[in-house]
Amino acid sequence: MAKPRKFRVEFRKNRSTRRRSGDLTRALEGDPQAIDDHAASERISGKGDLTRKRTIVAHADANQRADGLAIEPADDTAWRGRVLNVHGLESHVQAADGRIVRCTMRRVLRTVATDQRHPLAAGDWVRVRDAGPEGTIQSIEPRRTSLSRDSRGRRHVIVANVDQLVIVGSASLPSLKPGLIDRLIVAAEASNIRPVICINKIDLVPTASLVPLAGVYARMGYPVILCSTVSGVGIDRLRAELPGRVTAVVGQSGVGKSSLLNALAPDLDLQVAEVSRDNEKGRHTTTTARLLPHGHGGWFVDTPGVRQFQPWQLVPAEVPSAFRDLRPIANLCRFPDCTHDHESSCAVKDAVADGLIDVRRWESCRQLAAGDEPDGDDE
Repeated sequence: MAKPRKFRVEFRKNRSTRRRSGDLTRALEGDPQAIDDHAASERISGKGDLTRKRTIVAHADANQRADGLAIEPADDTAWRGRVLNVHGLESHVQAADGRIVRCTMRRVLRTVATDQRHPLAAGDWVRVRDAGPEGTIQSIEPRRTSLSRDSRGRRHVIVANVDQLVIVGSASLPSLKPGLIDRLIVAAEASNIRPVICINKIDLVPTASLVPLAGVYARMGYPVILCSTVSGVGIDRLRAELPGRVTAVVGQSGVGKSSLLNALAPDLDLQVAEVSRDNEKGRHTTTTARLLPHGHGGWFVDTPGVRQFQPWQLVPAEVPSAFRDLRPIANLCRFPDCTHDHESSCAVKDAVADGLIDVRRWESCRQLAAGDEPDGDDE
């Protein structure tokens, strides 16, 4: 790792109180003698209480990284641990000896201005300094991988440092949403996370009805597993993907993520709930992402249900390159900036018309490039 250096960074705008009162004139009119209590001048050198920049010690690539600040610990007594879950400003961190410590964050980590909604995520590797029975997170290591989505213009990191992403959909109750699967695949590949597609509850529909969709993903090289926690079909196949990997399980509410984890590792005994048959919406039994060790030599990351998903900072012109089936054909278009929507001599549209590309995948690509939510993805 590169040698630490000093960097000037910005801090959040609300990290300190206002230096100047907004009703100064009114206060002096009521008490003219109070003028002696107010400053007659102010500093403009950038060193006052309202300064929004500070100098921190970080690794040389910290400015270029969008996945966290590699700020150096305040001292050498900090130990390395993995974040198991995050609850507001508090989190639980597991040390190398197995002990779990409840931690808060160092103030500089909370106040540095970043594009992230929260500086910490489940799966992060951190440095912790003990403070009695609790600890203080001194620094967050750069992330190897991260699954992120756009949340009102800010980056929401769902989970960090995972090896693969099991994208869970349900054959029924709630209905299968291929558009959501496409978006999660795009986000996973953008961060070099291996996607695994799992369609649960196949006992509720004829299996043959799922073959066309499963075949579309299987032809692109993605592992596709059809399973049921009721009949046990596909559970052993899914279990074979787990050893030696940190596996995040993601999907909308009610698809059976917790039920799948209970089937794969019965000792977890996670809470489950039935799906409402009136609106086909699941109940949120998982409220925050959390790391769970299992007996197959790896970790699960149980995540809350995803209602909608917009990949973080996805450039519209780069969307076709994120679709494996569109990528090689898009290079054959007449125009290099072809949007594959209305242009003439578009190789992608021709391939769709000839049946070489699934029409639903083409529509999903267009919607994602336009920044729209696909129909039916919202719960």
